[in-house]
Amino acid sequence: MRKTMTGLFAGVGLMWACGTSAQAQELTIFWAEWDPANYLQELVNEYEAQTGVKVTVETTPWADFQTKAFTEFNAKGSAYDLVVGDSQWIGAASEAGHYVDLTEFFTKHNLTQVMAPATVKYYSEYPANSKKYWSIPAEGDAVGWSYRKDWFEDPKEMEAFKAKYGYDLAPPKTWAEMRDIAEFFHRPDQKRYGIAIYTDNSYDGLVMGVENAIFSFGGELGDYQNYKVDGIINSEKNVKALELYRELYGFTPPGWAKSFFVENNQAITENLAAMSMNYFAFFPALVNEASNPNAKVTGFFANPAGPNGEQFAALGGQGISVISYSKNQEEAMKFLEWFIKDETQKRWAELGGYTASAKVLESPEFQNATPYNKAFYETMFKVKDFWATPEYAELLIQMNQRIYPFVTAGQGKAKEALDSLAADWNATFKKYGRNK
Repeated sequence: MRKTMTGLFAGVGLMWACGTSAQAQELTIFWAEWDPANYLQELVNEYEAQTGVKVTVETTPWADFQTKAFTEFNAKGSAYDLVVGDSQWIGAASEAGHYVDLTEFFTKHNLTQVMAPATVKYYSEYPANSKKYWSIPAEGDAVGWSYRKDWFEDPKEMEAFKAKYGYDLAPPKTWAEMRDIAEFFHRPDQKRYGIAIYTDNSYDGLVMGVENAIFSFGGELGDYQNYKVDGIINSEKNVKALELYRELYGFTPPGWAKSFFVENNQAITENLAAMSMNYFAFFPALVNEASNPNAKVTGFFANPAGPNGEQFAALGGQGISVISYSKNQEEAMKFLEWFIKDETQKRWAELGGYTASAKVLESPEFQNATPYNKAFYETMFKVKDFWATPEYAELLIQMNQRIYPFVTAGQGKAKEALDSLAADWNATFKKYGRNK
């Protein structure tokens, strides 16, 4: 991406420098410790060069990120001016008054159109369909797929696949095709397996994995406006989706019952699986020959469509919000005005950040910049997310507890697991007075 887009930005820095006056303030952005945070620090260094405002991206390990952030929020501390927080935080942070209301900012800058609309809905808006906004889509992310091109393009494998299934072997366009391909390549006697999917039930790994099936089967987790779940989370569509996810688990490598993004990249780098689910944020490692010996033969595709042609993917990533207790809110808003500019979003993408800017995503320069950018573009206009209500963590635990035994051990039926989950969620929403 950096190599092919650099030419687009020549002169951009000079333009910004001429249009912005020097300031003396400092800003601190809080985020988790990972590569995108390093890319953001590179980006904001340019903001400092242009404006004189020093911006520091302070990070903490992912395991501590939520706890540290909300400890500071609840203490009404001013250590951070902005935070790049998880999408699920919006309900808890906005209802508690931790985030500045950005609704006027959204309207002024037409951000519901400037950013890919699906990302605005889940990174920024709360409550659902309220047209109240609390974050700017910052690090766009979602679940996509990598695959072994050399396995798929082997003439003998192609011939054998067509003879067995009656159609050409290629990256799957549907979940049914993905199931066939997973079965075809599942060869335990050769230590070659069909597919790697998320199964870790300690946070949102398994749930996000299953969401990819549920959403593309036309299902939903519930009605986010009125908290209705009966007949939605346990719908026939969701039952079919969960059953197929369970079937795919049967084509994973051995010991795959606690796997998330690290293991799913290893499935490709260590020659374990033909296809692997993962966040786009972890795909750069798969095109780097230093971290993936199969980099030259690794391909990527967007989450396939369900049986009725619907095609969605589970949202990852984060939006950036202004903290209510910041003493530098005016400067923070100026920073956001700079951050949303087309030129800045292009630069963000060039540095390795995953922009949610519709204009940048739609550009041929972006789509051709890496082997996975086209799949990322195809995905970010059709993402959906988990509940963003303050009690989302309880809902997440309950979903893990209900579906994990079925997916990884075949215990019970999919319908039973989802019926029980509906009861759990109804009780939780009743406890918090949501579904009156």
